[in-house]
Amino acid sequence: MAEAEQYIKDIQREYVDFLDDEEDQGIYSGHVKDMIAEKSKRLIVNINDLKRKNPQRALGLLSNASDEQLAFGRALKEYVSTVDPSYAKENEEFFVGFEGCFGNRHVTPRSLTSAFLGNMVCVEGIVTKVSLIHPKVVRSVHYCPATRKVMERKYTDLTSFEAMPSRSVYPTKDEDGNLLETEFGLSVYKDHQSLTIQEMPEKAPAGQLPRSVDIICDDDLVDRCKPGDRVQIVGSYRCLPGKHGGYTSGIFRTILLANNISLLSKESNLDITREDIILCKKLAKNNDIYELLSKSLAPSIHGHTFVKQAILCLLLGGVEKLLPNGTRLRGDINVLLIGDPSVAKSQLLRYVLNTAPRAIPTTGRGSSGVGLTAAVTTDQETGERRLEAGAMVLADRGVVCIDEFDKMSDIDRTAIHEVMEQGRVTISKAGIHASLNARCSVLAAANPVYGRYDQYKTPMENIGLQDSLLSRFDLLFVMLDVIDSDIDQMISDHVVRMHRYRNPKEAD
Repeated sequence: MAEAEQYIKDIQREYVDFLDDEEDQGIYSGHVKDMIAEKSKRLIVNINDLKRKNPQRALGLLSNASDEQLAFGRALKEYVSTVDPSYAKENEEFFVGFEGCFGNRHVTPRSLTSAFLGNMVCVEGIVTKVSLIHPKVVRSVHYCPATRKVMERKYTDLTSFEAMPSRSVYPTKDEDGNLLETEFGLSVYKDHQSLTIQEMPEKAPAGQLPRSVDIICDDDLVDRCKPGDRVQIVGSYRCLPGKHGGYTSGIFRTILLANNISLLSKESNLDITREDIILCKKLAKNNDIYELLSKSLAPSIHGHTFVKQAILCLLLGGVEKLLPNGTRLRGDINVLLIGDPSVAKSQLLRYVLNTAPRAIPTTGRGSSGVGLTAAVTTDQETGERRLEAGAMVLADRGVVCIDEFDKMSDIDRTAIHEVMEQGRVTISKAGIHASLNARCSVLAAANPVYGRYDQYKTPMENIGLQDSLLSRFDLLFVMLDVIDSDIDQMISDHVVRMHRYRNPKEAD
């Protein structure tokens, strides 16, 4: 135990030297002063600076995160005490967050394996569940009226760096059986929140369920994100034993102890080369670029020129406007396709799913109202209520493709009214009141009421949807399977031509 404490003190001195470095013009000494001025307790350190200054400590931090973070936090407190002793006395501990390049430790929830246990990793994903913020006791102070003595007790658990987990029993009596009164004003608590991030839908392999990982946030990291946000979280990957008291099956639960949370841009970062830019500028000079792009959309489907042009506008999107009086004018375009079976409605939806950088598929029969918007669920371990994002919240700034829209129940359809008009989801249930962004375009496909479109009835009788829902679709297309030998001949020629096509790279 003494050797471990001495080891931590040795590396603590190295971290103090890193913070108080005059060779780098005192970069982090300035950051520490800014941290004190902002009344913050967390210093963000770029891991690249540590690699350049002290490669050994950087390697140790990535592979042995617990001891290194403990030493770095103590070094920060020691350095703060030299800069501002009064501020160091006000706060018992300080924290260090990390950013920069993590190499092969920059992972997704799917690639987090047991090989990363104990390491510091950087995980990217989308927030799906967020718990409520709870106070977590760090130190409790108790007063005994009978003996007039004051006792103090500290608490640690498996998520702490400093010591082994303490007993979870909260003292109510002393050793002699005298009742104890808790002095809440002298006790110390910290904010505690758990959240779950899931790998981004566009990065999940086709046909596989997206993976997720649980995150533990403490102190100033709580309430930094909400369901639907795309985040980059740096933390220590650890495992926790099961709560079966005395025995274990050998299977452990894994968590990520966060030390830095960064919100990612809502726009997808596309890899655009110089050749792509030259080609885009060349195409932009064409006067018929709109027709050219619409013909390039789903080229395996014959016809449907106006439908393809509408879907092209949906993919490009409009311009969102915020008026000076606070009114928001949405820039998302919603399109509804209604028509006979076998007119390529589902194929158009599938093409959008493969083309749009951020698209979420769903079906009318397999989706509920809360599954599309947001749901309040109960955590199986803690029993607390938590908010879980639905498909439209996950597709913020993207496209939601809803197939078999007519098969959805009326109650579930009314849940998306607010999303399509206001671009947000408002939740007020189970004591949780929240507003989540769901600024997405909706592309829906449905069949007429009678299976096929009856031309002897009015369009409203064929469509069978509520006026309040139809008014939220900007474009509505009726796709008919017209019985015409010439059109059928053109479609069959197009299908045969598509099957006869061979990639020039294929060998004979």
